[in-house]
Amino acid sequence: MQNLAPIALFVYNRPAHTERTVKFLQQNDLAAESSLFIFSDGAKSNADEEKVQEVRAYIQQIDGFKTVEIIASQTNMGLANAVIAGVSRLTKDYGQVIVFEDDLISSPFTLTYFNEALNRYRNEEKVMHIGAYMYALKDENLPQSFFYRAATSWGWATWERAWQNFEPNIDTLLKQFDATKRNAFSIENTMNFWKQMRDFKRRKNNSWAIRWYASIFLKGGLTLNPSQSLVNNIGHDGTGVHSGINDIYNVIINPKPITQFPTLFEENKQAYLAIKQFLANRKGNYLARVRRFIKQKLSQYFSK
Repeated sequence: MQNLAPIALFVYNRPAHTERTVKFLQQNDLAAESSLFIFSDGAKSNADEEKVQEVRAYIQQIDGFKTVEIIASQTNMGLANAVIAGVSRLTKDYGQVIVFEDDLISSPFTLTYFNEALNRYRNEEKVMHIGAYMYALKDENLPQSFFYRAATSWGWATWERAWQNFEPNIDTLLKQFDATKRNAFSIENTMNFWKQMRDFKRRKNNSWAIRWYASIFLKGGLTLNPSQSLVNNIGHDGTGVHSGINDIYNVIINPKPITQFPTLFEENKQAYLAIKQFLANRKGNYLARVRRFIKQKLSQYFSK
């Protein structure tokens, strides 16, 4: 496979997670032919300094790739700024990039999938993002890969021509939405994407991912996704800056390569319905747990 994309790996203060992420990446079929760029963010506080240095000591000895370059920030940029800067740099220099964070384990065929898709859709303006993660969907009749509207951030890839459409300014994004677009953007209110936008405006989060999805959505772009996930997030153990303790999104990684790719450049309706159903069930289960919790607390209070 020609024209392999560089891999951007963003790390911070989780040495064990970073080591697992790298170990699985090294086992990818195309690892030895791929260039790895590791972006190491600086410590946010003195409490983080020791773990940051531990991560930096580990990444100094990584091999198994064509080349390894470490970009160590002297200051704390934060994940959003680090990702935006790193992706901007590599897409400018190489025209494309594969993006990993320090809490993702991958299939041996994840890099193959990314590079195949990057080459296949390189000149298709409508295709703007390639995701490797997918929810544990119930529909077993989905194609191996499909187009969808939303962009997942747990292992992804893009091109310079698509990344040029990234709009970091939340006000510029917000004013382009009406009620119809908000509904479509949030998968008919089954996912809190619109809340994430408003929370960013209120400085309750600092997500690059929600702004990237909004940028794609407003351009009418498509994202490519596997029907069975090629990555799993191991960061939902309470160690991550932006992740809580949650196993709802835990998946079994696809052990086989993706060999079938869509040729019709529109959202797959069957996949959209399967995702909407998954999200609706997840939302319903969450609300049911909240109601049970409140009911239990009230019962305890009035029984005193």
